[in-house]
Parts: sequence; structure tokens; C-alpha cells
Amino acid sequence: MPEQVRGGEVGVTLPPRAAWWESGERAFGTATARLVDEEFDRPSLLVGWTRAHVLSHVAGNADALVNLLSWARTGVETPMYASPEARDAEIGRRAALEPRHLRAEVGAATERLADAVRSLPEHGWAAEVRTAQGRTVTTDEILWIRAREVWVHAIDLGTGVRFDDVPEDVLSALVDEVFGTWERRDVVPDVTVSAGNRQWGRGAIPVSGSLPEVTGWVTGRASGGGLRCDAAPPKVPAWL
Repeated sequence: MPEQVRGGEVGVTLPPRAAWWESGERAFGTATARLVDEEFDRPSLLVGWTRAHVLSHVAGNADALVNLLSWARTGVETPMYASPEARDAEIGRRAALEPRHLRAEVGAATERLADAVRSLPEHGWAAEVRTAQGRTVTTDEILWIRAREVWVHAIDLGTGVRFDDVPEDVLSALVDEVFGTWERRDVVPDVTVSAGNRQWGRGAIPVSGSLPEVTGWVTGRASGGGLRCDAAPPKVPAWL
């Protein structure tokens, strides 16, 4: 059942994972605030994207999730993006903005998402919507989709937020998400991964390490050099 989330409007109840979303937005805000304007066009930790691309994508993701919340509220099908091409074009448009304008767009999109979340009636969290990957989910999944976006992309900005800064329950959920995605695509690598008291996969190659190290590796943000494995950890499939 939903629970009251501190910081929300009086009487507003949100699903439990709202706390992950809110802390992730704060982390992304911190990572963004550390950027000076001259750093926007420098590479992020996400291969092929500058920091401006990451910021642009996060703004676009907020607006896309507002579309899903509108779908849940009205019952009128509203896709996240008009098309993959439209999504990519919008990322490019925003990434080309001057830093002050891009900051403003990120802030405005984040506010639109927060307003949409807090104005959704409680029964709306059980509605079914469809993600950009074609997966049907209940609306409460939106808060997890956004939480994983802002936490991981805060790290991608390369301004000091690390997987060590991510709450353990969010890290575990991220690894669950990665293995679930691999299973749906039938590309699970031949590994059994252990971190703390958690284990993922049933493969022949044992891999273990701290939860932040494991999460960085399976999400493609780290090479896995700090993990324990009989040989070098194998290359893992793409996650998203």
C-alpha cells in the first residue's frame, strides 16, 4: 500500500519507492550543480554522450514520464515519446542549448514531473501504462523508472557522485533490474554474481564483490576490475 512521503503535500500518499525517486533527484541536482558551464560539452562517463547529452536526456525522461502519468490519470493512451527519432532529436536539441538554458530546462522538466506525481489520484497508481520498450507496467513503476534514471545518470555526469553514494536497497534493485532485462532478452551471461547476502544468476563463472562494485559492472559503468573472479570478469551485455 502507498505510504506518506515526507516532503509531499499534506494528505498526498505515494508508493513506497517514492523515497528512492526523491533521493535520486537530489543526487542528480547535486551532480549538476557541480558542473561549471565550460564542462557541459566534455565527455560524460556514458560512452558517446557529453554531459549536456546526459542532462538533456534526463529532462526528456521527466517529460516522457509525465506523459505516462497523464495516461494513468485520463485513461487516454499517451506514449512516452512520439517515436525513437523524436526522442533522439529532442536530446540533440536540448544538448545544443547554452548551459544556463539547459539547466533551466532540466529544472522545469523535473518540476513538471513532481507536479504530475503529486497530483495523481491514489487509484491512479494501479493503472496500466506502457513503457518506451513496450513493457506494460502499473503506474507505480514510474517512480522506480525515474529513480534509476537520476541515480545512474548522476554518476554518469562524472562530478563525484559514485555508486558508493547510492542506498543499498536502490543498488540491489538496480542489479535486479539488470538481470531481469537480460532474462527478458535471453542474454544472461554465464555468471553467478554475489554481493553481501544477495546472489544473481546461476552461471558457471562465480563473480563477487561489494554491492557498489557489482552494480557499476552490471550496468556497464565499470570494468569490474575490483571484483573477485577466477579470471577477468566477462564482458556483460548492454543493459538499456
